[in-house]
Parts: sequence; structure tokens; C-alpha cells
Amino acid sequence: MRCTSCGFENIAESKLCEECGAKLARICPNCGHESSLAAKYCSECGSHLGESSQASSALAQPALAAPIHYTPPHLVERIMAEQAALEARGETAGERKTITVLFADMAGSTALIYDLDPEEAHRLISPVVALMMEAVHHYEGYVAKCLGDGILALFGAPIAHEDHPQRALYAALRMQEAMRRHSDRIRLEQGIPLQIRVGIHTGEVVVRSIRRDDLHTDYDPVGHTINIASRMESIATPSSILVSEATCKLTEGYFDFKALGATQVKGVREPLAVYEVLRLGVLRTRLQVAQHRGLARFVGREGELAQLRDALEQAKAGHG
Repeated sequence: MRCTSCGFENIAESKLCEECGAKLARICPNCGHESSLAAKYCSECGSHLGESSQASSALAQPALAAPIHYTPPHLVERIMAEQAALEARGETAGERKTITVLFADMAGSTALIYDLDPEEAHRLISPVVALMMEAVHHYEGYVAKCLGDGILALFGAPIAHEDHPQRALYAALRMQEAMRRHSDRIRLEQGIPLQIRVGIHTGEVVVRSIRRDDLHTDYDPVGHTINIASRMESIATPSSILVSEATCKLTEGYFDFKALGATQVKGVREPLAVYEVLRLGVLRTRLQVAQHRGLARFVGREGELAQLRDALEQAKAGHG
């Protein structure tokens, strides 16, 4: 049983990780949800957890489990600097932050690798996970967990960005584009169709600490932040990107969306609106988005209004 926190391989009967003491759980290959060791079906999506040993081993053994191994050095430095700043502020109990959570996985991976040798399955999955990570790291996101055939990534923590929702969507579009190119090549060479699906939600978490030895981040979700992002991914069709209403509102104008209606999420009373990301929007700057949404009426004095208009024209001309 591989620990999802530190990657240590424990004996099958273990309930706690022998390396870091974390509670062991079974990871659903379909949605990434953690279930108890005795569970036969995933409590989140209902998928059967008793796949063949070959499929399970191939999905449950990422090449490098700890973030320190797959995070680019320049991002490691940024993350360490964030931890030093957290310690300097004396926030030992944790810092409450709004972040954007991204789940991505390989659609139908269990069925694809069911009859494959574990090494062949690993060679099929590893490049897919690698391109997911590359897209996240390109926009300075943090891959918190490798889920075998997918990833859990955070934007806005531990590396702070005000535009973390946009970065998450940019990363999702980048990985889908990279996946289309990779899938075309694999289809021609091996006749195997490969697709990924992505789910994104923006919500709050409490970031507690960053381990300097392996770069694991300890965070506690506030409300259903992680659960909703996982749900967005689990209901996404192959090659699609689904986001919650919270993420859609923060990125409207930068991207084009298609409303898909509402879905029920376990633990949440009211159904949640779901949107599909179609493409990049025509707007690029905050000013353009603000104008599109409607600027507030200026009520200052006439002289100040004239100065503001002059400054706006200069900014539009590239002389900010």
C-alpha cells in the first residue's frame, strides 16, 4: 500500500504509513477520492476499487511520489521563500487563503491498461502525467499529489498569485492541447486513444506548513473546496474542462464558457452550476474585462475627471 503523503511503500496490512505516520487510504482510479482500506467501492463516484492487480499497481505507482522530485528548481526556491515568509509572520497555526484547485486524470485509464504488462502501462501513463505537470508548472502552479494516472494541483498556494483562477484555466487548456498532439502520435503508433479530463474549483483552504525535505504542503480544505474540484473532474467528459460557478465568475471575459446546468455534490445541499471551458476569450487585461462588465460611474470633480480621461488615453496608447 503506497502512502499518498510521502510515497513510501507499506505492507498491505498497514493502516498507518511506517515512514511518515499518515493514515493510509485507497485512491479511486476514477476520481482520485480517498476511501478506507476495507472499501470495495468509491464513496464519491461509485467506481469499483477492486481492479486487477496489474491495473492497480500501474495506476498506484507514480515514478516520483514526493513533490521535491518533480517540481522545477526555480519553483522550489519560490515555495521555500513563501514558507520562510510564513514563518517570519509567525503564522504557525496556518494561513487561510483562497486558491484554485485543479484535478486532471487520464479518462478510462483502467480499461486501457487492463491487459497490459505493468511496465507497458507505466510507459503509457507516465508521459501523460508528465505533460499535465508541465502545464501546471508553466503557470507556476503546485502539483500537490500524483494520483497514478492524474494529478491534484493548487494555484495561489504555496506560491501566491492574484490571478490564480486564470492561471489554472490557462494550464488546463495547455495540457489539453499538449494531450491532443501526444494522443495523435500514440494513435498512429499503437492504435490506442488517449484522452484526459480536467475539473477546477476556486475556494478556501488553510495552508499550514511546507515540508522542506520533500516539499509536501499540509493544507486543510475550508468547506468543500477539494471535493467540488474532484466532482468537476469526475463528471467531465474526455477532452473537456469543467469549472464551478466560483471559478467561472472570476475568469469570465478571459475565457469563453458553456453553461451545462447544475449537478449535486455530496455534502452540499444546493446543486452547483457547472461550466465547460471552450476556448480563450477575446479579453486580455483587467481594464478590458472591467469595461466589458461595466465600469462604475465616476462622480469626482470636473478637473479630476479630465485628468483621468487624459491618463486613460495615455494608458491605451501604451504610455502607462
